Amino acid sequence: MKLRQSIYITALVLSFGLAVGCSSDDNGTYMDDEMMMDDDMMDDDMMDDDMMGVDFTGTFAQVDHLGRPGINTTLSYDMEGEASVKDAHNTTIPSEMSAAFQMGFQARLEQYHDVYALKLGLDPADVNYENNILGLDAATLTTVLAADVLEVAPDLPTTYFNPGTDLDNDGNILVPDGDEVALTGRHPNDDIIDVSLILFFGGMEGDRFSGQDLDDDGMADLPRLTSDGVGLTANISTTFPYLGAPE
Repeated sequence: MKLRQSIYITALVLSFGLAVGCSSDDNGTYMDDEMMMDDDMMDDDMMDDDMMGVDFTGTFAQVDHLGRPGINTTLSYDMEGEASVKDAHNTTIPSEMSAAFQMGFQARLEQYHDVYALKLGLDPADVNYENNILGLDAATLTTVLAADVLEVAPDLPTTYFNPGTDLDNDGNILVPDGDEVALTGRHPNDDIIDVSLILFFGGMEGDRFSGQDLDDDGMADLPRLTSDGVGLTANISTTFPYLGAPE
């Protein structure tokens, strides 16, 4: 019995460590007093030596979401009254995220294209975000990504993006035509950062800015913006907690 209680308490402590930060001076979104754990919520038979050293006092605050890693870093921008948009985004409840951050995310996405236009010696007015492989315009894409939550599609595979297998044999697997599955969750093997960059800079075919050599001189004429250049090499286990061997 005591061993089972120890396992229960250890799991409880770990789950709190993953989900919240504990500090007396956190300034995030706080849990209501009724949600705080106290002695009255615990059975008497749990209050034995196993509880010694476990301190649940303090103020619990939401510090991160990580539904879509890197989005609030890549699309961060200056926001009045906030020292860090990333921190503000992480401490905002999902239902309020799109309204608070979508416009700033879209402006930053468009600004990136202006910067790359200038680097290429082009008029920024001629180099704008292009609807991506999912057919999403800039406003729709940033509305979806601003809410740092993972949608679940019960009747589709769980994946961040799977271009599909050309089920209709039209030769297209990236152009949205019913073959692709996207943003229906996350699989441990999904390369979230590369997919996000493809959605930002890949255009309709997914390779708009992929370091192309346009004049065949052996030098890239376009920037490589659709990948961070880091591939997944770990062998991820198929059972919880889905870890890979250290490399």
